[in-house]
Amino acid sequence: MPKAKDPSGAKAAAREALRKAIAEGWELEMAEASAVRGNGLKLHEPTFGVDEIMAAVDCMLTSYVTMGKRVAELERVFANLVGVPEGVSCNSGSSANLLAVGALANPQTKDGLRPGDEVIVPALSWSTTIWPLVQHGLTPVIVDIDPATLNMDPNEVERAVSAKTRAIMPVHVYGNPCDMDALEDICARHGLMMIEDVCEAMGGEYKGRPLGQFGRISSFSFYFSHHITTFEGGMCMTADDEIADTLRILRSHGWIREAKNKQRYTEQFPEIDARFLFVNVGYNLRLTEVQAAVGLEQVPKLEEFLGQRRATAAHWKKLFASQGDFMQTQSETPGGTHAWFGFPVTVRPEAPYSCHDVRRHFDAAGIETRPIICGNIALQPGLQDYPHRTVGDLASATNVMRNSFSIGNHQAITAENITWVRDQIESLPR
Repeated sequence: MPKAKDPSGAKAAAREALRKAIAEGWELEMAEASAVRGNGLKLHEPTFGVDEIMAAVDCMLTSYVTMGKRVAELERVFANLVGVPEGVSCNSGSSANLLAVGALANPQTKDGLRPGDEVIVPALSWSTTIWPLVQHGLTPVIVDIDPATLNMDPNEVERAVSAKTRAIMPVHVYGNPCDMDALEDICARHGLMMIEDVCEAMGGEYKGRPLGQFGRISSFSFYFSHHITTFEGGMCMTADDEIADTLRILRSHGWIREAKNKQRYTEQFPEIDARFLFVNVGYNLRLTEVQAAVGLEQVPKLEEFLGQRRATAAHWKKLFASQGDFMQTQSETPGGTHAWFGFPVTVRPEAPYSCHDVRRHFDAAGIETRPIICGNIALQPGLQDYPHRTVGDLASATNVMRNSFSIGNHQAITAENITWVRDQIESLPR
């Protein structure tokens, strides 16, 4: 009689052959990209590789690709990493901000935000830090930054507090922790809540405490160019069980399927099928199983990536310091552990070149640059159509918008890249 087939053995052999083919293809793609780039420096290089590609393929081969067990596992693993009880994933860091503000502004949330309330935000921020406030009828109050750290200036925050102020939304710019002692003190004295935007600062700490532990809700991003990736993706973190369930309900249509405490709703509405019980407004901001499979491969690599970013930032500091008083680099907040999302540089007025000159010089050498976030968000035209309040002249944020740029500071920077950037800095006029 012929031997019975061994499906598991055949599957394992097919998987191994597939992995080998993917590894060969990936190596060829990376070699081709490296040849095109030469000594140049991109703003970011992929954090993922064969492990993540195979995890995505394995997930797709099961046919379970929409939000399920892998997403729940990624939420658990990442919540443990940050040290916050509840993690609720979504499809981007921008959506994490939208969910966070939406949950806090929801009528069902106790001691939440209400239309007309003011939320203090830094002028140097990203658009989707601000837009969710506008979209929920809240008033952004825009304050200036500390020109050394690039984070919101606590003195300006204190100055901005009014009878309508209900929250502060700090942004840890480029991974540099804000002065959390000062901001927590302001919140305590004025009875304010904190919404913590950690989208650029994954792995950063303040006095040994991971960023993401300070807000009533905090937000993270897993975008392609961030510290680790699910290609697109984000996460809200909270220690409040009820808010966590509100985040889950808002994330998915307003139904209760992913809520941990379904019973509070099913007992109240027993006549409605619990699978299709809608108890609130909702979006569709779900992460996929394929993305979660990639994320589960990425999380264990975060610490190594952070170490590489911090080592490279130390090199960049030394190189730009060679320009003396012509360039200023970001100062790490006292007590903070920087996550170095990128490397920001400000060209001083006394320099014999402008920020534009430096960027054009770097671009010609294949060194990619970009502005620092949105610059001064109060100067962006999109905000002019919506109620907001500014405090002071926002001069420091405006200076960053006009005279600052950043270069890559990712995990794949080589000694050759560093030497090439050094040569371009040294060739600037003195």
